[in-house]
Amino acid sequence: MSMAAFIAPRRDRRFLIALCIMPLLVLVAAVFHLAIGARYIPARTVLAAFLHYDPNNFSHRIIIDLRMLRLTAALLVGAALGVAGLLLQSVIRNPLGEPHILGLNAGAALAVVISTLWGSSWMTLTYARPLAAAGGAAALFALVLSLSSAGRNGLTLLKLTLCGVVLSAFASSLTAAILILDEQTLLDLRTWLVGDLAGLSWDIVRAGVWPIAIAMLLGIWLIPSLNALALGDQIASGLGVNLLRTRLLAIAAIALLSGSAVAMAGPIGFVGLIVPNIVRRLVTDDLRLALPLSALCGTLVLLVADIAARTLFMPHELATGVMTALVGAPVFLFIVSRFFK
Repeated sequence: MSMAAFIAPRRDRRFLIALCIMPLLVLVAAVFHLAIGARYIPARTVLAAFLHYDPNNFSHRIIIDLRMLRLTAALLVGAALGVAGLLLQSVIRNPLGEPHILGLNAGAALAVVISTLWGSSWMTLTYARPLAAAGGAAALFALVLSLSSAGRNGLTLLKLTLCGVVLSAFASSLTAAILILDEQTLLDLRTWLVGDLAGLSWDIVRAGVWPIAIAMLLGIWLIPSLNALALGDQIASGLGVNLLRTRLLAIAAIALLSGSAVAMAGPIGFVGLIVPNIVRRLVTDDLRLALPLSALCGTLVLLVADIAARTLFMPHELATGVMTALVGAPVFLFIVSRFFK
């Protein structure tokens, strides 16, 4: 029996096990996410609110009318960031690739702040905000790629990471400077700027659904080309893959995912770094299997992070992005120490 024939069944078994376990973990985390808050609601009451909703039951109304919004946002943002990280790492073939580190989140945040200043209120540009954020993310990432490709050696992983970190810091500084000059906008966005799932509205969440759905479908369509790209540019080109078109469409999908996530919850970092590395190390690096698992794992990671942010210092709450950074920064340093030897 060949090595490939041995590895494939084991990979499929891992995928099936993960596909069975992950939705259960997401369901448990979602129930607990709905249960916690200023008023604790037992898990059986949470389930009853969905199975036998009673509008006269105060706990049922809290779950459906108030807490369901935050849960929906966590599911969408977590899935978007997980898949965005997977696609980004596949395009640049770099395990350090992550929308927050390579400047996409900072570019999206800058675009949202600028578009907010042009509007009279948050609601004025609700449905345009994900597209504006996606445009900002794509523009800054294009600048990162062009600068890191300059020089005699061309594009290298170290140059790409350093350019991403530097331009991300630069865009964040521009965002801070703009907000300092407009105190009212700063007051409105101060929590959003660190990445948080609080203070959302259904209009903002609905505005982010369709760009995420389009980007997910685009990512699924690109899977065969991206799998071929992992073999190297020459082999992929020999297999008939249009390298430029594949990369441009993948960047468009990544920008839509990152921009929509930032438009909803602010620049939450490190989810797109942690999730693909977990999926690849524990299950598979085949994008056909890794993409759905990254969506599920992203939702689970963000749900757990949001639960921790709400419970560790009760009755006070931390921003969700603070929790992902506290966990993600050590993970990033660990990957750097293993990758750059």
